[in-house]
Amino acid sequence: MSGLLTGRLLAAIHFAAQKHRDQRRKGAEQAPYINHPIEVVEFMWRVGAVREEIPLLAAILHDTVEDTDTTPEEIEQHFGTQVRQVVMEVTDDKSLPKIRRKQLQVEHAPVISRYAKLVKLADKISNLRTMLESPPLGWNESRLAEYILWGEQVVAGLRGVNEGLEQEYDSLLARAKSTFSL
Repeated sequence: MSGLLTGRLLAAIHFAAQKHRDQRRKGAEQAPYINHPIEVVEFMWRVGAVREEIPLLAAILHDTVEDTDTTPEEIEQHFGTQVRQVVMEVTDDKSLPKIRRKQLQVEHAPVISRYAKLVKLADKISNLRTMLESPPLGWNESRLAEYILWGEQVVAGLRGVNEGLEQEYDSLLARAKSTFSL
């Protein structure tokens, strides 16, 4: 990893850690939320062999606008226009009803940029792994199955972007389908 990329990625990790500092994951372990974006960028690096700066920075920042008080302008100020654009492509509009947001993810998946597809696919891998290892508190098998099948629809629109990430997703999906008898 080049020194410049390393420094910018560390700055993005620090920024995201500050923004997510009081948040926890929904799973039984209540892990610090920052573990999720770190895992997303790690999947992109290790499994997907992604070495491009823009998607790696966007991956670590992908939930900051959606889940914290971060503005798109802050992302642009600190990390540039391209990173902001990718972050916004994968950011849900929380003013919409949840069912509409989920449908928009399915509809938008095939038409978002390549960088956004990489981030979204790694995000779905991380979320699916979490569903298998530490599902959200209070989620029964039916709700887990619904989430898994919806995620599969989103990923269908991301196909063709990265073979390594797709294979990782498919492996986890097979495990999830077996675990939850889907």
